[in-house]
Order: sequence, then structure tokens, then C-alpha cells
Amino acid sequence: MKQKAAHDDDYAYVYVIKNPSYNDICLCAWDSVLYAGTPVVYDTRFGLDLGIVVGPAPVPGSTYKPGSTEPRGACLHFHGEKDNDGEYSPDENAHQCDSCFGCQVVKEPERIRVAGDVDWIDHLATPSEMARYAENSSKEEEAVRICREKIRKHSLQMKLVTAHFLLGEPKVIFFFTADERVDFRELVKDLVSVFRMRIELRQIGVRDESRLIGGLSVCGRDYCCHLMTREMEPVTIKMAKEQNLSLNSAKISGPCGRLLCCLAYENDYYVEEKAGCPPEGTRIKLDHELWRVSEVNILSRKITMQASEGRTISIPFSEISFNSATGFWEVSEEYQEELFST
Repeated sequence: MKQKAAHDDDYAYVYVIKNPSYNDICLCAWDSVLYAGTPVVYDTRFGLDLGIVVGPAPVPGSTYKPGSTEPRGACLHFHGEKDNDGEYSPDENAHQCDSCFGCQVVKEPERIRVAGDVDWIDHLATPSEMARYAENSSKEEEAVRICREKIRKHSLQMKLVTAHFLLGEPKVIFFFTADERVDFRELVKDLVSVFRMRIELRQIGVRDESRLIGGLSVCGRDYCCHLMTREMEPVTIKMAKEQNLSLNSAKISGPCGRLLCCLAYENDYYVEEKAGCPPEGTRIKLDHELWRVSEVNILSRKITMQASEGRTISIPFSEISFNSATGFWEVSEEYQEELFST
């Protein structure tokens, strides 16, 4: 990389940089400490453009922490219930949460060795560049209107999503979706005659469309793809099955019509937890009788077992273990005595 060659060594501060226009997220290095919200100019796949520092990148080599099996309380912003005087009393059971940015301690950047897919920030954005970025942003809505008129003129089967004027050079990028390949050569000629600068038309998928324009998902929060996801990872129906979710497509699909991105977030945890449990259909001997595992509930951390005549019981994960000597799953004798003595 041409930027890296200009630096004295390979040690620097690495930051997560997000492009506010088309929501690309990448890792970039810089020689000094920067804080969240700092505007920078960095080399994107389209050319030099404005980016915003989200925060320091995670330090490599950090130890893996398995998913917590303990329920979490409310965050520090929770004030508890109102007392007789109308004042909020603190909740003694409230705990600091791991997801609320208001509760998290701000992590200071660390100087580390730069390696892998990490580029260097070109420079910090100047006031003039910020003014030019604001001016370009104000012209994007008009550019979309003009491009849509040209698309109708040429009767092209394409849907224009958005437009973006690049900061580092006179270039405008139009993002569109289409079911098939589109011949837009004549469209480009018309757009060049209007804007008098380089024109790039980039075809994207429906998931990328949601990532660009954003919106609110069924959970009431911004689309994950728009807010925080770096790469569009594949999501499969197997993940929904692994989490015992309804296979109704309307319930597990996002506004883009594809499977919800959040299905992939907890999938590793479910796989990890189920690896230490007997799979559904396993036969386990209880009180001289064979019971069949009918359900493995990861959230309650209990296994439902069913007898031949239809009786069911729930047993905690902690009371079931695999006996490598016999090759069978077993329930602890102490729990069996407690269970069948009543």
C-alpha cells in the first residue's frame, strides 16, 4: 500500500472507520490517538472518501469468552420503580449491561503492530473538505431525480437506490438493483452530459439496498446491515432450525425479503451449547425406564424428556452428562433420587 510505505514502522493505532454514505466499514491505521466521531479521509474501493471513526478496533489475540448463561439485569440507565414521593429508587438487582453504549467504559486506543487487511488513513478531514462533503450530499437527491428520468427515457428495467458524490475526485456513483443484467451505456452518456464528471453505475443486491437506505427492523432498532455489520455474511435456514424458531418465512425474514441477519449472531452459541447436550431423539434410562429427549431448550437450559405413555419431565443441563465408558447419556443419581422420591 502506498500509504503504509510513508510511515516509519508498522506500529500504529487501528480504528474502525465507517462511511456515512454507503455504510462500508473497514479497519484503518493512524499514527496518533483518534476518538469516535473524528472525520477522516481514507481510500475506499471507489476512491478517496470521507469516513467517520467509530472507535478503536478490537485488539488481536484477545481470549474467547463463551456465551454467558446467567441472566443480565437492567443497564445503569434504569432508575427502578417510583417511590411514594414520586422519585425513582435504584434497583439493587440492576447490573451493567454489555450492549448499551451509555454503560460501557470507553476503551482507549492501543498502539499495535499493523498486519492483515488494514489500510492507512490518508489524512484527517479539513474544514473545506467537510464543507464540500455537505455540498455534495445536498446535490445527491437532485442527482437521483435526474437519473430516474433518464432511466424512464431509456425504458431500462432497473431500480435506482441512491447516488453518492465522491469526496476525493469529481465522480458520482449510482447504486441500483435489477433482476437481470442491464445495458446502461446510453444512460451513462446522458448522465455524463448532465454532470460533466465521471459516472459509475454499480448494481447491488436487495440486501445491499437495505444496507444503503437503512430503516427500522421488527425489533424496533436500525437494520443491523445499515448500523454495524461489516460484511454481509450468508444466513441459512439451518440456523433458524438450530435455534428452534418458527420456519414461517414472514417471521424470520427481514424487510429485504431475505433471512434476518441476526439469525447468524447467536448461531455459534446454540451450536456450542447443543454440543454438550444429548440430541433430540436420544434414549436415556431413568428409573429403569427409557425416556426419549423431545426438546433441548437452550434459553431455559433444560432438556424435556418423554416416557412411552406420554409423561414428560424437564431436567437441567447440569444434571445430564455423557459417560464415555458406556457411550450413553446419563442423569445424575442424586437428581434421579430427588426426582422420583416425591
